[in-house]
Amino acid sequence: MIKTFVNAWKVADIRKKLLFTAFVILVFRIGSVIPVPFLNIVDEINVGKGNTILTYLSLMTGSAFTYGTIFAMSITPYINASIIMQLLAVAIPALERLQKEGEEGRKKIGTITRFVTVGLGLLQSLAYFFFLRANGYLMKDASGAAFTGFDAVFQAVVIIAVLTAGTAVIMWLGEQITISGIGNGISIILFAGIVSRFPTLIKQLFQYLDTGRTVYKVLVPVVCVIFLLMIAYIVFMDNSERRLPIQYAKRVVGRKMYGGQSTHMPIKINMSGVLPIILHLLFCPCPVRCRCSFLLTSTRAPAGRSSLTPSRVTLGGMRVCTSC
Repeated sequence: MIKTFVNAWKVADIRKKLLFTAFVILVFRIGSVIPVPFLNIVDEINVGKGNTILTYLSLMTGSAFTYGTIFAMSITPYINASIIMQLLAVAIPALERLQKEGEEGRKKIGTITRFVTVGLGLLQSLAYFFFLRANGYLMKDASGAAFTGFDAVFQAVVIIAVLTAGTAVIMWLGEQITISGIGNGISIILFAGIVSRFPTLIKQLFQYLDTGRTVYKVLVPVVCVIFLLMIAYIVFMDNSERRLPIQYAKRVVGRKMYGGQSTHMPIKINMSGVLPIILHLLFCPCPVRCRCSFLLTSTRAPAGRSSLTPSRVTLGGMRVCTSC
């Protein structure tokens, strides 16, 4: 792999693409630490412990969600919009016709996807604002009371507008990587956000080792080995394919015989990739996420956070949402 990278670096065009991609990732990470105006987040937002919806959002955004930065919504609105457009293209004849129009049709669908992304970003920013307000993360006036009247409206408009604009900027950065970088810009942005948490996780592992407890000295290496094996297994399954044999019949043209060759048709075992998992994680928690963001008050916030667990999201989402 290192040799491949060195050989690619020697090519001027590829080197420019790599440097441009690295620059865009740097811009993305800088935006992930710039706080949104009118927020009073001393350390980080309490997203609870365990596998909850909020911890999942924090993972997808590279902790930008827990610090209330301008890129707190990350690339998830674009992923949602892309999935929605793919599903609607099957149900709506007009979108299906656009898909069949070739490059021009795909450009129109891409434009529609961008507008849907901004709309979803606005909706999620609004939900995020209500979550912040319900949990006391907004700035207050000199007397320590919450803003009222025009000041409260201005505060809400600025926070929601900045978060929505951050969503649009991330979408644009991903498209620039696709056009002028090494490609797959959205995946690279998502990958950069997730990988940015690795230093924190490694620091926590060393903190466990510094405790001197024997159980951690055994568990930490085991966790590292399992993590590496899991990555190897995922790569193996992603590249796995089933090769169906194909036999071409012989045919005689003049005095020559053609055909009679045998080859194979590769079919990937995991053709859908991670799309079903992303679809489940993004849409199943929507009822509970809406309840948490819009309907929680400051006195009910702890109970709301405790309800955002995987066991209650999928089966109890509608029940929790309609019980308020």
